[in-house]
Order: sequence, then C-alpha cells, then structure tokens
Amino acid sequence: MPKLSARSVAAPASPIRRLYPLAVEAKKRGKKVYHLNIGQPDIPTPAAFMRGVHEATVKVLDYAPSPGIPEAMEALARYYGECGLQVAKEEVLITIGGSEGITFALTIACDPGDQVLVPEPFYPNYLGYARLTNVEIVPITTCREDGFHLPPRREIEAHIGPRTKAILFSHPGNPTGVVYTKAELEMVVDIALRHDLFIISDEVYREFVYEGGHTSLLTFSEVRDRAILVDSISKRLSACGARIGAFVSRNKDVMAAANKCATIRLSAPTFEQLGLVAFMADPNHRAVVEEMIGEYRMRRDLFCKELLDIPGITFRVPEGAFYVMMGLPVEDSEAFIRWMLTDYPGPETVMLAPGSGFYVTPGLGKDEARGAYVLKADDLRRACAVLADGLSTFNRARAGEVVAGRG
Repeated sequence: MPKLSARSVAAPASPIRRLYPLAVEAKKRGKKVYHLNIGQPDIPTPAAFMRGVHEATVKVLDYAPSPGIPEAMEALARYYGECGLQVAKEEVLITIGGSEGITFALTIACDPGDQVLVPEPFYPNYLGYARLTNVEIVPITTCREDGFHLPPRREIEAHIGPRTKAILFSHPGNPTGVVYTKAELEMVVDIALRHDLFIISDEVYREFVYEGGHTSLLTFSEVRDRAILVDSISKRLSACGARIGAFVSRNKDVMAAANKCATIRLSAPTFEQLGLVAFMADPNHRAVVEEMIGEYRMRRDLFCKELLDIPGITFRVPEGAFYVMMGLPVEDSEAFIRWMLTDYPGPETVMLAPGSGFYVTPGLGKDEARGAYVLKADDLRRACAVLADGLSTFNRARAGEVVAGRG
C-alpha cells in the first residue's frame, strides 16, 4: 500500500482516550468503571441552551456564515464584556470547539518547522495539533512542588531560538489546575514583546477559579497585536458535544487570516450556535454558571480530602479547572491504570489518565496521573476508595502476593 505521511504517523493518540477500549471491555465483564480520566462534566446542560436548540425554527439547514452566526458572535462578545473584557463582535470568530481555535492559532502564528513554547505538563492534544501543522512544541517544564507555576524568566528565555514564534498555555491549566498570577502573565507579556512572539491563551476554564480571580490575556493592551484567545462553551455550559468555541483577537490581520481558515472549513454547527444565543439571552445565565462553579469547588475539596487519605499519593490542591495532577506510589502509572482495567479483582474500578502523556520531555510523568473531579460526590468518594485499594493490591501483587481486591 502507499506509505502513510510522516505527519500522520507522528500524530500521537490521546492519552486521555487511548486506554478507553480497555474500559469498554471491563464494562462488558460487568465492572462499574469510575471515569476520572476525562473532563466530561456530568452536570446537565443548561435548559435555556437546550431550548434554543429544540425550538429553532430552521426550515433549511444551510451553511452558517463561516465566522459564525452574527447573533452568536454578539452573544460571545457580550459574555466577554460581562467578564470585564471589551471585545467587539468582529473580534470573535466561532470555531468548531476550542480545538479548532488552537489549530487556527498555530496555523496563523507559525510556518512548518517553527517552534512554540508550552509549559508542561500540558493538554496532550496540543501535541497532536502541532504535529498536524508541522509545528514543534518546545516544553517549559513546571513541577508539582511549585504548584506548576511558571519558572523564572531566564529559564523560559533559554528555550527561545530563531524559529520560536509563539507561547501557548492553558489558563487555568489542564491538567494542572494552575491559575497564573498577574505577575506571571506580565512576565509572559514582556517576553513576547522582547522576542516578537505571539501569545496564545487557552482560557476554556476561565470560570473555574476557586480562590482569587482570573486575569485574562486580553487585559494587557500592550499585546493587542499579538494576543490570541481561544475559548469554548464545552465546560462552562457542560456542552462538550456541542463543539462550539471561539477564536478572539484584536489584530485585524490575524482575524482576516482566521476568517480565511474558517471559509476553508465552511461553517460551525448551526443548532449549537442557536443554543448559545438562547442561553446568553436567559437573564439567569450568570447564576447558572456560578451554581456550576460552586458544585465544582465542592467536588475539588472533597476529591482532595479523599486523596490525602491514600498512602503515597502526592499532589497540590488545584487553583482552577477540574483536574488534579497527582504522583502515584508506583513506578509506571500507565501499567497501573491498565491493570486496574484488566486485572483488578473488585467489582468496580477506576480509570485515570496516564501522566506521561501530558509531557514531551522523555521520562517525565511516568509515576503521575491526571484525575478529573467530574463525578457526583458519592461517586468521587467511592472512586477514591477503589483507587486506594487498587494501589495497595497492585503494589502487593508486584511484590509477589496474591490477594483479593476489597474494593
């Protein structure tokens, strides 16, 4: 057969979903699987959004405008205004999820072979988007002991070379839960100005901040020509399947390039954009999101409390998003996660995301895993009990003992 492209071969499988077939097989054997591996909220999608979808009076489902339905663009601009960000409708482009926004940003900022600085651990699909656009990710390693905050400026600038074109980060962070301080963002802004770089800020988890506030990249007027914000309704509206995101820039040339990218893929989904319009028209839309954030704050506190009781697990309490990047008392977290899905003898099991998939530096994250606190309180408690027994059983089995899982 013809040879596959090097680009397609190099594109990595998502560590978040790679082991999913093992979970499917476990369920076929009658096991209950607690999915802590993926950031899929279980909170119902807001009723106003669903009404907007169900009550849409569309006689012909034709292409939506490539930049987005104007009312949806206006709704997002209005949302940013509620967040204290002055954004015009023309500075917003509707994307097919935040994923497409990242791909557009890399396409616009970089030529093939160019480099992007990314703090690691990072959302692993960044690597996939980079490989498909022939862009190289240069990792800036952060550590759990520092809460995954950015290293000193000199360490970041040491990674900048002649082909560095941008800095990309998620804020709040996936998988780390880090929320960068204003001082950290000021440092990034200054570095970008000094080295003439774009800044791509993935702010999908903007609302999920549990102490203090969130400083958006768009608050820094000095980088209005080089700041690109990527956003999505997936998490804050519990609407991951809607695939509605946003690409935001105040640079007219950047927006013109983004619009060209949008015309190539034609349009984003129509009904979901109408759902967004209806949600933003609901006078209670802020209260709906705030209630959801309160629920996740409770889940974070509960999850961290339960993890503290498991011997050998190390972590820092996340400041935002809904993930914990934890160290496990095992040599190889992926081997443990596989074992939990294939060999753990209890009637229930837990699925985490292997930590090494969130790094590009070889060897890092091998004893780490990401857990998502996206389950109801009782399920989180039970998942942690199963995880504790699984770790104990796994390590005793590795030591040569044959024991039955207590679950």
